[in-house]
Amino acid sequence: MPRLLHIAAAFALTSSLARAQAPAPPAAVAFQRGQEALRKGDLPTAREAFEKAVRLAPNSSNLQASLGWVLARQGELDAAATHLNAAIKLKPSLAEARITLAGVLTQQQHAPEAEQQLRAALGTDPANAEAHRMLGRVLTLRDARDQATAEFRRAAELSPARADLQDDLGSILAQQDHLPDAAIAFTEAIRLQPSFAQAHFHLGALRFQQRNYDEAATELTKSIELAPEDATSHFFLSKTLAAQARPTEALAELRKTAELKPDWFEAQIALGLACQRAPDVDCAVNAFTAATKLHPQDPEAFNDLGLALIQKGDAEKSVPMFRTAAQLRPEDGSFRENLGIAFMQRADFDAAITELNDAITLEPESPSAHYNLGLAYKLKDQLEKAVAELLKAIELKPALADAHYTLGVLYWQQGEFDQAADQLRSAIQHEPNYAEAHYTLGTVLKQQNKLPEAVASLREALRLQPDFAGAHTTLAAVLRLQGDTAGAAEEAKSAATISAKTTSLQAAEFSTNSGKRLLDSGDLDGAIAQFRAAIQSSPDYAPAHFKLAQALKSQHHAEEAARELQRANELQTLHKE
Repeated sequence: MPRLLHIAAAFALTSSLARAQAPAPPAAVAFQRGQEALRKGDLPTAREAFEKAVRLAPNSSNLQASLGWVLARQGELDAAATHLNAAIKLKPSLAEARITLAGVLTQQQHAPEAEQQLRAALGTDPANAEAHRMLGRVLTLRDARDQATAEFRRAAELSPARADLQDDLGSILAQQDHLPDAAIAFTEAIRLQPSFAQAHFHLGALRFQQRNYDEAATELTKSIELAPEDATSHFFLSKTLAAQARPTEALAELRKTAELKPDWFEAQIALGLACQRAPDVDCAVNAFTAATKLHPQDPEAFNDLGLALIQKGDAEKSVPMFRTAAQLRPEDGSFRENLGIAFMQRADFDAAITELNDAITLEPESPSAHYNLGLAYKLKDQLEKAVAELLKAIELKPALADAHYTLGVLYWQQGEFDQAADQLRSAIQHEPNYAEAHYTLGTVLKQQNKLPEAVASLREALRLQPDFAGAHTTLAAVLRLQGDTAGAAEEAKSAATISAKTTSLQAAEFSTNSGKRLLDSGDLDGAIAQFRAAIQSSPDYAPAHFKLAQALKSQHHAEEAARELQRANELQTLHKE
């Protein structure tokens, strides 16, 4: 459960001060002017008036307390404390001045002194709900939560019509994991004040913790309607929507969160991860970049940024990110492993081997590190070393399908067809939906002249991945060898169609990337032209629709932008299905 109770200075200019009999003129005139300014929310004018009144009547406890309250609201805590202490010295029974002083002391991180003032206030006015509430807050800061709960409960009992006191009570109960009782308090706060955004947020966050996502979404949405600029509500709604398997809406809420509060590290990390899944790699890179600037000593943020850059195809820029992560946490072998992978992406295999060996020194039982080192040796044509590392990866994690597959490919390339087939079958055993393994096994079986078995493997590859052009081509060759000319011709035609479609997709990707660069440079017209060209090449290419929507929105073409965004979301949904 998040920390729902936000401890802030509570400055209590209570009704008793407002009703206090004003000092004799001319101080009374200044006092009245200050009161009128307060009712209008005009603190500077109120301060000026109260300062004048105090100069005229320095021995008035009410004037000293009123000036102290205004100074506290303006953040001038030392000056506020001076006047509040003066008021208390003049009138020790003035509970409101002690409550306000307690708020100042809390701001100054003097919780014990704040507690003393509040207990003194309650000594003279035990039925003061605000004093009980403030004492509850101070006790929460001092981690005396049982006592704090008693104070919040007492405050709510004394003023049962105050929604904010019910909300405070719910917050402390939630902190103690008394969730049913907290829900009752939040619900009562909402009943008392239906427009109380914070209570809706708290109840929504509580329901999220209870995994009651429908009610959580309802309450958080209501909170946002009432307070649309509250980043925290948007953030929790994004988490709720993600839990409801509504990723597009969840991402939209995360974008809004980051827009409202760009310096929120946790939100930037969450946005980056969601954008990676979307996938919107540029968004992910931007979010993780922001996170590294907010927390430049956080190795995970640099690692996340490096992974996003790898996903973007920018291995060059990923290298310094992984290197920084490794420097910040040198004992973590996974960062060195990722650095090694980045070097492999750059085709710098010697550097990759160095980093991966260092990763294994740090974490010798890491199957992924041995697997990636095997890949690096394979790419260097050091096949014996590659085989040794892949076998070690399989020893550490027998279910590592990729290691079996890669080892099968190595054996196949070396002409060891039986061993190749065995490893490919192991890959399929551990990952039955591994289309490439079925395809490669079919190819090996073809070379072994085991044609019926080859056909079975290739058809399974196509069942799993119907647009696998290579599998159609190989299956056509096998069918031709079996004398099935019609079947071979059909498969060859399918391969040609898919190849043409792949060419169109590549054109769409090229045009979209070109459009992104133009969009980043501010050339909206050029960017829109490129995105439209991408859609013309491949109408079902979701990233082009998404970026076109973004560009159109920047040109204030709201309706067309909305249509493109809707199409992008539809295509993403179809792709996931």
